[in-house]
Amino acid sequence: MDVIEYMQTLGQNARQASRAMARASTQDKNKALLAIADAITTQRDAIKAANQRDMQRGRDNGLEAALLDRLELTDERIDTMIEGLHQVATLADPVGEITDLKYRPSGIQVGKMRVPLGVIGIIYESRPNVTIEAASLCLKSGNAAILRGGSEAIEANRTLAAIISAGLEEAGLPASAVQVVETTDRAAVGALITMPEYVDVIVPRGGKGLIERISRDAKVIVIKHLDGICHVYIDEFADKTKAINIAINAKTHRYGTCNTMETLLVHQAVAADILPELAEAYEALGVELRGCERTRELLTDINAATEEDWHTEYLAPVLAVKIVDDMDSAIDHINHYGSHHTDTIVSENYTLARRFLTEVDSSSVMVNASTRFADGFEYGLGAEIGISTDKIHARGPVGLDGLTSQKYVVLGNGEVRK
Repeated sequence: MDVIEYMQTLGQNARQASRAMARASTQDKNKALLAIADAITTQRDAIKAANQRDMQRGRDNGLEAALLDRLELTDERIDTMIEGLHQVATLADPVGEITDLKYRPSGIQVGKMRVPLGVIGIIYESRPNVTIEAASLCLKSGNAAILRGGSEAIEANRTLAAIISAGLEEAGLPASAVQVVETTDRAAVGALITMPEYVDVIVPRGGKGLIERISRDAKVIVIKHLDGICHVYIDEFADKTKAINIAINAKTHRYGTCNTMETLLVHQAVAADILPELAEAYEALGVELRGCERTRELLTDINAATEEDWHTEYLAPVLAVKIVDDMDSAIDHINHYGSHHTDTIVSENYTLARRFLTEVDSSSVMVNASTRFADGFEYGLGAEIGISTDKIHARGPVGLDGLTSQKYVVLGNGEVRK
C-alpha cells in the first residue's frame, strides 16, 4: 500500500469512527481518558526509553537545541500529560449542550446545540506530549483524530499511540477514533491536508515554514498561528519587582515556545531605573540583548537591534529591547510587529491597563502576568490543541469548545408556517 492509499484508509477509518464518537457518552469518553492516564503511569519507563531513542537519533542528526528541548519527555512533562488527561476528564462535556433556546411568535423554540467538528487532522513537530494533548481533547469533544507527529518523535509517538488505542478499546470506543500516522514519508502530510471528504479541520503545530505550507496547500479548513512574537510592555506605573520578575520569566522560563517573550518594551520614564538591573539578570542567564538606539545609550555593550529583530521569533536566548515614549507607542509597535499571539502590560494604573486590553489586537492580552501563561493547561482547558490567531471560529488556546461547532435546533409541537 502506497502512502496515498494508506492515508485514505486512515481517513475512511476516522470518518467511520467519528460517527461513533459523536454519540459516545460522557462516561465512556472519561473512562477512556482515565485508562490512558493509568497506562502512561504504568508504562512510564517504556515511554521514556522510546523518547531516548528519538533524542539520540536527533542528536546524531544535528537537531537544534530548541527542537531537542521540545522533543524530550522528562518526568515532569509526563506528569503534566497525566494531569492533563485527568483535567480533561473533569471538564464539562460540551457536546449536546443547547443554549439560547427561545420561543418564537410561531410557537417553535429555536436554540443552538454544540456538536463535534468531525475528523480533525493534527500535524506537529517534535513534541510527543502533543500526541496526548490532542488525543484527549479530540476524544472528550467527540471528534476522531488523525495525528501526524514529526519523524524525530516517531518512537515515542508509536508507544503513545498503542496506549491510546488500548484506552479507547477498554472504554468500548473505536480504536480508530485516534490514529497516529505510522509513516515518516512527508507525502503523508500532503495527503492529509487534501482529503476534505474525510477530514474536516487541520490544526498545524510547528514552525512557520510548516504552517505556511499547510495554509497554502490545504483543501481543508485550517486553525493556526504563524509566529509567536510576544511582547512585554513595562509601563511608567509598573511595580519594579513585578516588572523584573515577569520580564525574566517571560523570556527565560523556556526559549523554544510560542508564548515566550521576544521583544521587551519599556516606558522612557522608568527605563533608566529598570533596564540596567534587567540587563544584569539577563547576562547572568546567558541572554543576548539587542537594543534600539535609546536602549544602547543606557546599555552601551549590547548589539544594535535591526528592523528584522522586531519581526523575529527567536526561540532562543536572544531578546530585542526598545524604549518607547508612552503606551500609545507601545500599542502601535505591538500591533505593527506582533503576531497577534500574546502580549502583556506591567502597570499599576488599571485605567491604562484596561486600554491595553482593549486596543492590543492579540488572541491573549494580559495585565501583570508572564506571557508564558498563554497555554490551554494554564487557562484551565486541561490541555490545548493549539493556539489560533485567526478571528473566525476559535481564537487563543483551542480547547474543547474550539473543537466543536454549533448548529441550530428547533423544537416544535406540530407548528406549520403560515
